[in-house]
Amino acid sequence: MSDTITKFTYQSFQQGKSLFALAHKTLSNRLMDIVSPLETKSKPIPNEVLLELQERLNHLSEVDWEDAQRGIYPKEVLFDNSWEDFFRYYPAILIDMPQMWERAKNKKYQEFAPEVDIKGYPNYYAQNFHHQADGYLSDASANLYDLQVEILFGGSADPMRRRVLAPLKNSLEVFSDVLPKQIRVLDVACGTGRTLKSIRSTLPEASLFGVDLSPAYLRKTNEVLSQIPGELPQLLQANAEELPYLDNYFHAVTSVFLFHELPAPVRQSVIEESFRVTKPGGTFIICDSIQMSDSPQMQVIMENFSETFHEPYYRNYMTDDLMERLHKAGFESVDTQVHLMSKYLIARKPV
Repeated sequence: MSDTITKFTYQSFQQGKSLFALAHKTLSNRLMDIVSPLETKSKPIPNEVLLELQERLNHLSEVDWEDAQRGIYPKEVLFDNSWEDFFRYYPAILIDMPQMWERAKNKKYQEFAPEVDIKGYPNYYAQNFHHQADGYLSDASANLYDLQVEILFGGSADPMRRRVLAPLKNSLEVFSDVLPKQIRVLDVACGTGRTLKSIRSTLPEASLFGVDLSPAYLRKTNEVLSQIPGELPQLLQANAEELPYLDNYFHAVTSVFLFHELPAPVRQSVIEESFRVTKPGGTFIICDSIQMSDSPQMQVIMENFSETFHEPYYRNYMTDDLMERLHKAGFESVDTQVHLMSKYLIARKPV
């Protein structure tokens, strides 16, 4: 397949996902207004913001394609969506929607199935984030999560995740004297393993590690990553506030979509732990939501997100100074990027 055809196919694929997500959200919002209307309504998004959002989406797709073109990851990664999983799990999302609406309307933020044991988890974690069933603590939740997030971001969750790959690959050039198999990369709060899977496509020989609080999500990660070639990542259930690794152990550390779901003091603890386990000269890369400091024109979207979904720490996150937190922990030379609704901080540990 020629590059022109491949690019057209990719763009059509992304547009199809975006249109489907829009249709799903439009229909679900109308049904919710009929079945279980909320007291608080989302604010209308101005046309100029919608136009910028479309420009950002187009730019994200272009950068995603360019990174594949220059070999950051294979072009096949651009089409890494399982239709089998879609047809298997989308009906379950539809079935769960009325319960999500009820949780949102009645402000039930810590509602779990009887078989879900929340003892031993931090209170900030034992939440129904996004109003989803069982929060992050059941196999059913783990099965639905990736599709739910793809719908939330209009089919662009994976392209946003992949924006950590180019800075990750570039940052490892300082360890050119280290054999590829001896490079160690940790993904903090690895969830269902989508980021680790992307990293494997960029670093096929590296030793990958993942840590997460949820045993259910780690089981899903193991299921996902056991289906692809290469050495399986080493997965551990642990709190990112106390990473179970030696000092100066990893050549690079990543964290995707974690910090907006942490209370402010915990954000600092996780950053300091990430600094501790990163080798001198290594890099820590954060991918998370945009903030007021970099995208003030998107304020209405951020506020709607905070109101519509159960994100108890997002309001504080919107104005939190992550750059200051990284410097406080000891990182230096922090670069930032913004792609669509995500921002990226690429922080280096001094040699």
